[in-house]
Amino acid sequence: MFESTPPVTMKTTCPYCGVGCGVKAELTGGRRMSVKGDETHPANQGRLCSKGTALGNTFGLEGRLLEPKMRTANGFEPTSWDEALDAVAHKFNAIISEHGPDAVAFYVSGQLLTEDYYAVNKLAKGYIGTANVDTNSRLCMSSAVAAHKQAFGADLVPGTYEDLELADLLVFSGHNAAWTHPVLYRRIEAREGQMRVCIDPKRTDTAKAADLHLMIRPQTDVRLWNGLCAHLIARNAVDHDFIDQHTEGYSRLMAALCEDDQSLDAIAHDCGISPADLKAFYDAFLHTEKTVSLFSMGSNQSSQGVHKGLALINAHLLSGKVGKPGAAPFSITGQPNAMGGREVGGLANMLAAHMDFDDASKAIVQRYWQSPTIAPKPGLKAVDMFEAVRTGKVKAIWIMATNPMVSMPDGNRIHEALSNCELVVVSDVIARTDTMDMAHIQLPAAAWGEKDGTVTNSERVISRQRRMTTLPGQVRPDWAIIAEVARRMNSAWDKAFSWKGPHEVFAEHAGLTAFENTGQRFLNLGGLTGLNRDAYDTLTPTRWPVTAAGSTHRLFADGRFATPNGRARLIAPKPTGPANKPTPEFPFSLNSARVRDHWHTMTRTALAPELNRHINEPLLDIHPTDAKRLGIRDSRLSIVTTAFGEAILKARVTDDVREGNLSVPMHWTRQFAPFGRANQMVNPAVDPMSGQPEFKHTPARVSAYNEAWHGFIMTPRDFDGELPDFGDAVWRRSSHAFADCFELAGIAPMDISGIEITQSLDDVTTGLTRRVRIEDGRLTRVLFIAPIHKRLPPRDWLLERFGDLVLDAKDRAALLIGRLPGVQDKGRIICACRSVGEKTITAAIADGALTVEAIGEATTAGTACGSCKGELKQCLLKHAKETAHAA
Repeated sequence: MFESTPPVTMKTTCPYCGVGCGVKAELTGGRRMSVKGDETHPANQGRLCSKGTALGNTFGLEGRLLEPKMRTANGFEPTSWDEALDAVAHKFNAIISEHGPDAVAFYVSGQLLTEDYYAVNKLAKGYIGTANVDTNSRLCMSSAVAAHKQAFGADLVPGTYEDLELADLLVFSGHNAAWTHPVLYRRIEAREGQMRVCIDPKRTDTAKAADLHLMIRPQTDVRLWNGLCAHLIARNAVDHDFIDQHTEGYSRLMAALCEDDQSLDAIAHDCGISPADLKAFYDAFLHTEKTVSLFSMGSNQSSQGVHKGLALINAHLLSGKVGKPGAAPFSITGQPNAMGGREVGGLANMLAAHMDFDDASKAIVQRYWQSPTIAPKPGLKAVDMFEAVRTGKVKAIWIMATNPMVSMPDGNRIHEALSNCELVVVSDVIARTDTMDMAHIQLPAAAWGEKDGTVTNSERVISRQRRMTTLPGQVRPDWAIIAEVARRMNSAWDKAFSWKGPHEVFAEHAGLTAFENTGQRFLNLGGLTGLNRDAYDTLTPTRWPVTAAGSTHRLFADGRFATPNGRARLIAPKPTGPANKPTPEFPFSLNSARVRDHWHTMTRTALAPELNRHINEPLLDIHPTDAKRLGIRDSRLSIVTTAFGEAILKARVTDDVREGNLSVPMHWTRQFAPFGRANQMVNPAVDPMSGQPEFKHTPARVSAYNEAWHGFIMTPRDFDGELPDFGDAVWRRSSHAFADCFELAGIAPMDISGIEITQSLDDVTTGLTRRVRIEDGRLTRVLFIAPIHKRLPPRDWLLERFGDLVLDAKDRAALLIGRLPGVQDKGRIICACRSVGEKTITAAIADGALTVEAIGEATTAGTACGSCKGELKQCLLKHAKETAHAA
């Protein structure tokens, strides 16, 4: 049912962001894989970012869950699939029988394929009878979904990637595309003569490269975009013909805008920017017909995320900049299949196939499924779902392909919820995650390269994600696990869940989008309903809607929207500010952000050595003025505290954040940095319409940690022995090609007496402690401790020595120094693909490499995926400033 012999080389789709890049993967033996971009795929045209380029280094079986397990008094014990599936089905049935269908819930993920999403949605809503199916896409895109539905009548993204290249003005609103969607950003960079505006309270790589950066106060986006709408109206720069023929609500919007002072000075004051910069943005939007406004997490992750989206969309509707080449409001998704999940109904407030819970839609879906029931009302959104688990209203939860213990806000409460839950089922690919550790039943799911199905990217293009190898161990595809549980819950459901492969699941999903659809529903895959296995396997990237007549390239080109009267709605959003405002106790605004080379909670990217080198620890960004006032020193530890939790993080003193603002990356977990988990500090406030949490603003305070020492321990990558007790030390782990490195810092001394060594050297003068262990000629342990972190040696040379089968005499002699004499330290890695460090780049610039291209020729930096080009430009700017200052 699941097995076949796959070819050695295959076209598939990247499992990371919502760009949906095509990948050519080649298996060179076992699970050794090489990858490159697919030149024929419309999304990336052959490009890949640093994460996509490193996919081959994450395809091994390290850390994988390869068999079902059940929690026992002695920990997790292997079990058979029959026993595990019977246990899930029996317990779900028992809870539903006693407490009703809403006592169970499913929390799923944009990492699932569309076929997986469809299977769980059908089981929950059509057979169990609950809409308690929500997804981690709630955390990233649900505000955009709600804004689309209110303005356009359905969750419809009007733009295409081509529009980004056609636009003469590109606005990034809460979107650091250079890091979050780097391949798309490379396409944008190639367009000459385009003006770029970045709206972001942080000076991101995208902001640094923009022609204009509006470094607004956090959560003032609605005020900014409302002001633009008022400016357009005041200057008579609206498209009256478009408004009259294709929209409704213009008079109400005008009246609402008049309630606030819309002068440039007032708006600029409220947003914390200069009137001149504000006017430059407004005038650029007014005078540029081909304008695309990209909005993403910075806009969505807010208690007023829906209003932010509506305000931005209003500006495009008022000026008629929608449905035309190079003109669109464009929501960019964060996950590879957030769009596919939305299409099948993988959100608690959506039924299926872009239909809601009105009586007519429920009847359509139930007729198509021929199901015994249909969920009568919307279910619990993510934050409410886990709160219902905590209070006992939901007694069983099945978590698929996601890590809510790390990714959800108020993480300590999530821990409490799962600790008290009657049944926690987790199906995932990794054996140890913060969430998997909370499970009662662990189910091994297929990973990228083992999965077989479809994903939909941000421009509505459906692509195949193909299986390239046999399934390892006992892993199974998610859709097959779900179907098997359904059949065990009720034998009468056998026929409904009897799919023989993912192609049958997809065909059924496509059929539902076309069922009783005479054009009123824009989501229509009617042209794909008859796909057999061969046609499914050879499916090329296809943009929906796709009917028998063909595919639709750009939505709303005819001015028709998905509302009952075909008109877009102009809805007046009101600027309200964050749900929880700073207080004297918590005076800072904490922003949960991300880094360039890591993804979500690092279960995949942490396996690739090259992705651990750019930023390999959670850092706190704090403004120099705030740092000086509070005694926070650069590269020293600090304590960040909110009403919900705290973290201990290395400070990075920078004017990339506004005064009064803090920024922390969200990736690190108990597995990698237990003291550095960002989302345990984030408030659980949500947008009242979308239910999306406010990750971008939590009131916080910060203080110095005042550590007394720094150090590191290195062990072989395959080390499975006991690590020393770190005691109260703050630690974080990163994996490299041959070794793992544990960075340490603390106040009280760490007991190192139990660490077995073969060489040691202590320096009383500098306080530097050095220990190494060599076994059978190989390096197996390194320990360095110093009172000041700058006295520790660079890590690269020592890490590389773990790859030596036998250390030579020269290297042995240098171990306790930490480097070979004369070996140049690379410095902080900037180009992950080519492993080029900051010091190497700085030396090349000093030798005359004064352009990004020249740096590439001298060092190879920036010549692979190009994600580091923004930082190369910053190195050049720094050199220019230093040169001018010296002169």
